[in-house]
Amino acid sequence: MTENPPAVDEAAQSLRDRINTNQPHTARIWNYWLGGKDNYEVDRAAGDQIRRLHPGIGEYARADRLFLGRAVRHLVSDAGIRQFLDIGTGLPTADNTHEVAQRLAPESRIVYVDNDPLVLAHARALLTSTDEGRTDYLDEDLRNVDAILQHAAKTLDFSKPVALILLGVVIFVGDDEDPYGLVRRLVDALPPGSHLVLSHTVTSPAMPDVDEAVKFWNEHGTPKLTQRTPEDVNRFFDGLELLEPGVVSCSRWRPETTGGPEPEEVAMFGGVARKP
Repeated sequence: MTENPPAVDEAAQSLRDRINTNQPHTARIWNYWLGGKDNYEVDRAAGDQIRRLHPGIGEYARADRLFLGRAVRHLVSDAGIRQFLDIGTGLPTADNTHEVAQRLAPESRIVYVDNDPLVLAHARALLTSTDEGRTDYLDEDLRNVDAILQHAAKTLDFSKPVALILLGVVIFVGDDEDPYGLVRRLVDALPPGSHLVLSHTVTSPAMPDVDEAVKFWNEHGTPKLTQRTPEDVNRFFDGLELLEPGVVSCSRWRPETTGGPEPEEVAMFGGVARKP
């Protein structure tokens, strides 16, 4: 079941009032690249321009989504995780965290966190749950760690392992905002046996078109992005037990295809780690 009450007219109107259709937004552009319909002309125009600068952008959007599914399936089937805190969830699409987890373990509990009004409007309708499990969502910013933990504790039992999911969200935290400290505070609140699943766009001399795409985005879109190197992304897992194959291109994290060539590298790197 879900603890979320149905949207009332005032709450729905409040969310609609916060949606800016005159400026492209990353959640809606991501939705466009993934083939969704929850976006506006301004998002599609920006998304097309970014794709011209970096033709592979759609591939790493899909790679990140597939990485989520593989990571959640591992955590449920192999690590026995039944609780998930998914921060920066983005617009609901196929195979969301709760769908993947509850398909394998119907009793799984999931808390989604996002501060984009369009995401929240859709969450009211789409982020449902099995009868055995529970799904909740929170309108909050990643930077507000205490508020997130306080609310999540209403659904999740922090005395038992939790999977913290941060896919493509830490990129919105600038270096002057202590991104490593934010992630560490969240991980510190979780018991041993918990896991961190994190992905991040990377900057690399081998992928100069990514830098051009990010530059365009920061000039025209919201929120602004901070790129980091693969080594910088690896630092988010300090003190944790990184699972094989470590921090790699999301397309290459335990790909399900075998016997063929290695999947194409994308500029979205990710990893999964266990808290000892």
